[in-house]
Amino acid sequence: MKKISLLAPMMIAAVGLTSLTAMAEEQSYDVRALIWKYDDTYGSSVRQAMEKYAKEVGDELGIKINLTMYDAADDMSKQVEQANQIVGEDPDFVIINLAEVASGQTLVDLFKENDIPFLFYNKEPSEETVQSVVVDSGSIFIGTTPREAGDMQGEILYDLYSADPASIDLNGDGIVQFVEFEGEPNNPEAIARTQYSEETAKALGVPLEMVSEIIVANWDTTQANDKMLATWSAHPEIEVVFANNDDMAIGVIAALNQSGYNTGNEGDPAITVIGVDATDAAFEAIKAGKMTATVQQDGDAMGKANIRIAANYLMNGTWLEGLEEDYPLAADGYSVRIPYAKITDVE
Repeated sequence: MKKISLLAPMMIAAVGLTSLTAMAEEQSYDVRALIWKYDDTYGSSVRQAMEKYAKEVGDELGIKINLTMYDAADDMSKQVEQANQIVGEDPDFVIINLAEVASGQTLVDLFKENDIPFLFYNKEPSEETVQSVVVDSGSIFIGTTPREAGDMQGEILYDLYSADPASIDLNGDGIVQFVEFEGEPNNPEAIARTQYSEETAKALGVPLEMVSEIIVANWDTTQANDKMLATWSAHPEIEVVFANNDDMAIGVIAALNQSGYNTGNEGDPAITVIGVDATDAAFEAIKAGKMTATVQQDGDAMGKANIRIAANYLMNGTWLEGLEEDYPLAADGYSVRIPYAKITDVE
């Protein structure tokens, strides 16, 4: 009997330890992130923020967030392969930065079939697919208001033009000749930035004339450089370049440098180049007098939102309950929008 009485507390203690271990395991979450490409400058700032906030938010909430990321290298088929690999490892959550904005349904079907929750960020699923990919799937999108960056680019140009028309209209013909460098086809963010940079500037009173077709450079510095070289050769009258992101703006500037433009050297000619993202390279170019302005897309804030909202879903089964003050749901009913800011001067 004595042996039995001694064994009983040991068994109870063992059961208690097992319960505590299970509780500890429940507080550790396996989160994966599918990234469209690692070498995108703005995207890198979001990745770095997610790594930082996985630790900080985890500490704040008393949980452990084990974050693993995958580089699709701008290849949707590779991203699908990575998703299939992830499914086999049964993670708790997946954060998705689509390689192709029109191809999200494949990932949705895969993760829904395997009961793995997910959210989308940065690259919004295309207009034709957003209903099924985000809304009908019960997911959420974390991004920016598509037209806001374009509006701000147009406003920046208007401010510059109204202050000194001759500094923008270099040939003095009363019309501002310009070109648009667009990120990628079918991307709502790219389309809106392109559309509203022009429409807003015109609505405010800048007499704009686009001298070429919209130039798609896929957010890429090298492509923008090559395409600006060809466009500049055909249209040396260009006075303004709107670029959907800073990587493309830097490529445009490199092309202009070959003709002695936008060097930052006193006395050298320059045209107006306005980008989006407020990357370190853009800040340096603005400081050096090579680039005119940019619109800040806050990668740190987006990375934090990704982690915080994913953690809320994992812990509470809800996207935004309790987070409404920091992350209000947008009027569309399926997204959280991170605000932009104008950057025209860098100390």
